[in-house]
Amino acid sequence: MNIRGSICALVTPFAADGGLDLSAFGRLLDHQLAGGTQALVVAGSTGEAHMLEHDEFDRLLAFAVEHVAGRVPVIAGTGEAGTAKTVALTRRAKALGADAALVVTPYYVRPTQEGLRRHFLEVAEHGGLPVVLYNVPTRTGCDLLPETVAGLREHPAIIGLKEARGDRERISALAELVRADFVYLSGDDGSAGVAMLAGAAGTISVVANLVPQAFRALCDAATGGDQVATERCHAALDPLVQALNCAPNPIAVKAGLPVLGLGLALPRLPLVELNDGPDRARLHQALSSLASLATAAG
Repeated sequence: MNIRGSICALVTPFAADGGLDLSAFGRLLDHQLAGGTQALVVAGSTGEAHMLEHDEFDRLLAFAVEHVAGRVPVIAGTGEAGTAKTVALTRRAKALGADAALVVTPYYVRPTQEGLRRHFLEVAEHGGLPVVLYNVPTRTGCDLLPETVAGLREHPAIIGLKEARGDRERISALAELVRADFVYLSGDDGSAGVAMLAGAAGTISVVANLVPQAFRALCDAATGGDQVATERCHAALDPLVQALNCAPNPIAVKAGLPVLGLGLALPRLPLVELNDGPDRARLHQALSSLASLATAAG
């Protein structure tokens, strides 16, 4: 399975009545495919996975699989706080047609490294899908260390890691673990270029929801080892990346959806919509600037 390059952690559009907006989701999927996105994550943290009902998870993932029709891999977010629940959700994702599972470290319960090791081995052994590990300590309260990852990659069903820590020490340590059957993917838009130049095979991105073509250009430059082009792409994207940091993800990125005709800005409680004001204006300005750059380049 070729999970690399520009990968979008999709938002989940909601309608005004609070239900899934599958029409908007279809437009978002088309936006990604037209922009060159190389794989898609459905129902990850950016997709408000923990706000979805079981039947909504099923409908969302089944819709994505059918709509994408094998053009790029569809990766399902299946991480839960408990191991048995994670295995069950991974099995359901397989039945719905997902190509792989993105499995976040168990949140809130703060397991030890041995607990993490055993958790991921259980999912890999019994979940039925190739597993991409996902480490995001700021959200989960635990940190999957590189030495634990080094052991986990020996399982044939564990095919990669999404790492949201963007510090250079962690990037360097994980780059050393890359091999033909195990990919390291950045999970931090701000340091994505640095990580890919260091050896990450791609990035699972939030900002790609809004600007897939620009993010694909960054990934192509960085994975190709072109530092000058990477820096140029990063400079163009950075105002938008910084604008998205104004609120907890995915509040800000969803505020960009109406600008592009991709859905409403509504998240689900306890998340609330981004207020009108300087943050929203900054986001819109960053989107407008990127659109102007794309027009000039074209």
